[in-house]
Amino acid sequence: MAQDPTDSPRNDATAQAALALHRFGLGPRPGSIAAIKSDPRGALLAELDRPGIGRIDNRELLTAAQSARAAFEARAQRQAQQIVAERARKAAEQQAQAMSTEMAQNAVDAASATAPPAEPGPTPERRNFLKEVKARLDAALDAELGFAERLVWFWSNHFCVSTFRVVNQAGGFEREAIRPHILGRFADMLLAVESHPAMLVYLDNAMSIGPQSVAGINRTRGLKENLAREILELHTLGVRTVYSQDDIIRFANVLTGWTAIPLVGNPEHGAEFIFNRRMHEPGPQQVLGKTYPDAGVEQGRAVLMDLARHPATATHVATKLARHFVADEPPPPLTERLAKTLRETDGDLKEVAKALVTSPEAWAVARNKLKMPGEWGVSMVRSTGLGADPERFQRGLAALGQPLWTPPAPQGFPDNEATWIDGLGRRLDIANNFAERVAGQVDPAGILDTALGPLASTETRQTVARAESRQQALALAFMSPEFQRR
Repeated sequence: MAQDPTDSPRNDATAQAALALHRFGLGPRPGSIAAIKSDPRGALLAELDRPGIGRIDNRELLTAAQSARAAFEARAQRQAQQIVAERARKAAEQQAQAMSTEMAQNAVDAASATAPPAEPGPTPERRNFLKEVKARLDAALDAELGFAERLVWFWSNHFCVSTFRVVNQAGGFEREAIRPHILGRFADMLLAVESHPAMLVYLDNAMSIGPQSVAGINRTRGLKENLAREILELHTLGVRTVYSQDDIIRFANVLTGWTAIPLVGNPEHGAEFIFNRRMHEPGPQQVLGKTYPDAGVEQGRAVLMDLARHPATATHVATKLARHFVADEPPPPLTERLAKTLRETDGDLKEVAKALVTSPEAWAVARNKLKMPGEWGVSMVRSTGLGADPERFQRGLAALGQPLWTPPAPQGFPDNEATWIDGLGRRLDIANNFAERVAGQVDPAGILDTALGPLASTETRQTVARAESRQQALALAFMSPEFQRR
């Protein structure tokens, strides 16, 4: 997009407030722009100091391990019901062979009537998933600015797991391994993520066995390299940087024994983390030129701590942060400032967030960054001041190609325009559907003032004003270049 709608009012306080809410937050709610226009940067920084910011305190939500156990029990119950029903059907068929046609049909009907009924409505797993979706959606819609939530979303995508592999655990994983650490130390988040059973299952480490371990000698299963590779390539150092294939293999050996308690036979603690010494490859391992003695689980923790502090990790993480918040090709001075902050503060993510907000480059870049589908959808709902149905919202995200907690690969969802630009037609469908539902409750002109203020160009205001209906006007506002970008 060649033109930046904020060029003329770039230094205007109201425009700066609107820019802050779109670039660093989740979009304005009614009254948000006016509330922070006296000091947009200060408002963003103040959000970082609020107690418990970024966390979800909801006692109705299960832990990831509890969710996994509940899903296991629900599946076992359904399987048992199916077996009982099949046995009843076969018994009726055998009995029918010795009866007349009418009597046989009655026997089969009677067997069907006594079979355990299927559970109506969504499965327990689906109900639990939707509770997690609602909690995440509420956190996004209720946030005053949304800076902390954006940090949650960024880190959850950086350290992603998929519901396809870790059924019923993704929401708990995010609440347990990501949210408590978004303003803490990167090393602590890294350790929480990599030792979480959801990640260990997602990247196959729960089944990884050292070749010379007790379990490796006694069994045929062997080493799994996935977790070690993705930690080095995606989570810390970056692809094709300072490590070799030998480093991946040795690191994979270090991580053997990091697993989860099996669900079968342990209804109290199944799916919780455990270090299984019998699976752990014995002996020292050399990773990135440093030798780590065999200290059991501490061997892996020591490697992770060093990876968290590596200069290449600082550069990789800083580049991704700058790309997510500012531009697909972020200004090098901004990236270097964030990397320097990571290195000099021992990975203090709160200081990194502050550096991001206070960097002049983060505000000077044109508003050309295309919002990812989830960000755009939430900003659309926030602009109305209304709520959203979790199931409908999740279906909308899936239609836009970003189903919640279901990335296409361990790299997470791509964070660039090339990936999402072809989906603008589907965004129009979503915008039309949403506009139809809320047209009787919100005013299109008011939406432009609430959501964009001075960022809305004269052309956009004229286009919305000329719309043939209130619904069309709202859809045009939501699809305007100024609303799509940050």
